[in-house]
This record gives sequence, structure tokens and C-alpha cells, in this order.
Amino acid sequence: MTKILRIDASARASRSLTRALADAFTESWLAKHPDDQFALRDIGRNPPPFISEDWIAAAFAEDRSPAQAQLLAFSDELIGEVAEAEIIVLATPMYNYGMPAALKAWFDQVVRVGKTFSFDLSRGNRPLEPIFSGKTLVLLTSWGEFGFGPGELNEGRDSLTPHVRTASRYLGVDGFHHIGIEYQEFGDRRFETSREAAFAAIAPLVESLSGANSSNNLPNPDRAIHAEGSVGLPPR
Repeated sequence: MTKILRIDASARASRSLTRALADAFTESWLAKHPDDQFALRDIGRNPPPFISEDWIAAAFAEDRSPAQAQLLAFSDELIGEVAEAEIIVLATPMYNYGMPAALKAWFDQVVRVGKTFSFDLSRGNRPLEPIFSGKTLVLLTSWGEFGFGPGELNEGRDSLTPHVRTASRYLGVDGFHHIGIEYQEFGDRRFETSREAAFAAIAPLVESLSGANSSNNLPNPDRAIHAEGSVGLPPR
């Protein structure tokens, strides 16, 4: 039985494209594996708190007080969800070319020393190492603009996808897959084509991940299904 953690980061509800993509993924997966478990964390509607100076002190404390332990209780809960998940489905729009604040707050709560990564200066210039491994992340995005790929109109302006890819390594993510919708703010035929292509890419990705997960050998991230370029890219 596969355990999947679904995270919705959009502040929108019924009008959210990324929630719709995540719904399509969930329905497609459960149609093939009705006994698998989905855990839902809706950070768009219920944003995690921002970390504080006291939170940081508690995270790095070797001998925590009861008050410090309580301060980290929610972080522990979120990390527990990540620890149990084999696949993380992260549905998020692009806001101002980057992560929604709620998603950044979530990453800050779960990427934590001694819990999801270790820190050892004896490793030289790369002292951080993830503690978890073998997880797969499916990133489902929507972008108001378009052309964020190499050589395209908005090359270099996508701060969402690279940030998620980098930070998720410290959650044990080895396989990375991205499906996205672009042109949302234009609302023209290009948007319709991008949206249709993104939804059409869900079932093949589920099929790929299902087969790989059943053999305990997840797909190589270099051969992941990407909406970037061929299907479409992110919205604000």
C-alpha cells in the first residue's frame, strides 16, 4: 500500500487550477489503487505559522524545555506526514514569480536540522545531508504567464520550480515530476491548450509512478513527465 501526501497551496478554492490538477491526480491514482492512502494538508486555506527567533532556538536546542517542545509540536506533526509519505503531491500556483507565502512557511516548518537533514562540518563544504530518501515529488503548478524555459520569453523568472526542487531534496525526494499550466492570465486558446495538455499528462504520470512504485523502483527524475515546454508552464 502506497502512502501519498497531498499538499494544496493555492489561496483559491473552486477556481484553483492546481487544486483541480491535484483532484485529477488523486482520482486517477485511486481508480488504480483504491486501497492506497492519501493524507491531505491544505496550507492554502490553513497556512502554517511563520518560524520565529524562539522557534529557531528551539529547533537547534539540544536539551529542550517543555515550552520549546510545544513550540515545535506542529512542525513535528508536519514532518511526520512527510516521513510516512512515499509520494508527495504538491499543488501550487506561482505568486509573484515564486512560492506562495503559505508554501514557504510549510517548507520552513518541515526542513529541520536533526529531523529531515543532518549537519556535520566534517563533510567539508557540503555539511547538510538529507535523512529521508527514496521519495517522489509531483509538482502541479499554474502560471499566469508563459515561456519560463531555456531561451524563452521569461527565462530565469521562475523562482518557484527551482526552489521547490532544491528544498525538497531535504525531504528525501529523489524523483521529481512537474506538470503545469501556463497562460492563465491570457485566457486565450493557448491557455486552453496548455490546460488540456496538463490534464492529459496526469494519467500517464500515474501509470508510470504506479508501475515503478509497485516494483519499488521509482522513475528516474531525468525522465520525468514535464509540462515545461511540451505541455505548459506556470500563474501569479
